[in-house]
Amino acid sequence: MKSLHALLALCLALPSTALLAQTPAPDIAAKAYVLVDVTANQTLAEREADTPVEPASLTKLMAAYLVFQALQQKKLTLDQELTVSERAWRTGMTDASRMYIQIGTKVKVEDLIKGMIVQSGNDATVLLAEAVGGTLENFVAMMNRQTQAFGLKVTQFKNPDGLPAPGHISTARELGIIASRLLRDFPGEVKYYSIKDFTYNKITQTNRNLLLWRDPSVDGLKTGYTDAAGYCLIATAKRDLPAGQRRLLTVVVGANSKEARATESQKLLNWGYSAWDTVKLYDARQTITTAPVWKGTSNTAKLGLNQPLFITIPRGEAAQLKPQLTRTDPLMAPITVGQQIGTLKVMSGSKVVAQVPVTVTEEVPAAGIFGRAWDSLRLMIK
Repeated sequence: MKSLHALLALCLALPSTALLAQTPAPDIAAKAYVLVDVTANQTLAEREADTPVEPASLTKLMAAYLVFQALQQKKLTLDQELTVSERAWRTGMTDASRMYIQIGTKVKVEDLIKGMIVQSGNDATVLLAEAVGGTLENFVAMMNRQTQAFGLKVTQFKNPDGLPAPGHISTARELGIIASRLLRDFPGEVKYYSIKDFTYNKITQTNRNLLLWRDPSVDGLKTGYTDAAGYCLIATAKRDLPAGQRRLLTVVVGANSKEARATESQKLLNWGYSAWDTVKLYDARQTITTAPVWKGTSNTAKLGLNQPLFITIPRGEAAQLKPQLTRTDPLMAPITVGQQIGTLKVMSGSKVVAQVPVTVTEEVPAAGIFGRAWDSLRLMIK
């Protein structure tokens, strides 16, 4: 394996931020929390993030993920009308959150999405689940298969709406993963989470996320409450910074009131933006270096990353970032685009803050018979 010093030179060319003292994370009055930089896919702060908790209506984020997936796959359309089933209607007859849909009536999918997200309607959620899964039970199985696809170890769903049920659990960290995936995979649907109120059947209900009124950068995501879970909020904000837009996500579980879950989430967001910087090191498919190739039509291969690389660091420490690349040597043609040939580590002091695969960005076909023979001879001599 070979270290490429050229990448260290690139690191030194990174712009430095003004050195500011990093402030400690704020004290958060909640059972558990996690703060995630979605742009860089990094956790910035946490407490009891892996402790099992009841997810309450935060469950609906996974339900929404599957609904958006069905729309993407053309299995549903926004204008499609669904007939309200007795099961969905009865779910809405409880004292919990509801959209007030009536049995036997037809409701557009987009209205149901708003009812599920803005009003946290359990009845709307059940009707959408039946439409996507065929049955409620099958939809719940789909939810749990998706948790496995995300690599979640604790989360287990028993229903799509978050009503209390034995074994219906998650963690702050895993709820953050679900929310982050929703934001990344369905960015166009985030708009539903910033709707402040929605009227259906002449009943107007207000979004319970108080931060939508207090912080213009907040555009979601979901509140929740049960006696066991306490007051919960997954909040996300996107702010324009000199280096570009940066999105943060907070998961606060087990606060004491509606006001507390909003206040504690706001504290985390403000700290995340003020105490940390996000640096974009490389664009997707940007050539970050070249490597010698043997037995190919070209003597070199261009190397880069499949995705842009963002790193979030304590404010003022950008100059300490040191990229290091290791790769297999020698490289033999043919080499195809996307082929992984090494790993890029980004160091801050002795700590690895990121590790991503390095791939070929431009194909190198095999040389002709004489070119291959000549390189074989050169390798023997070398």
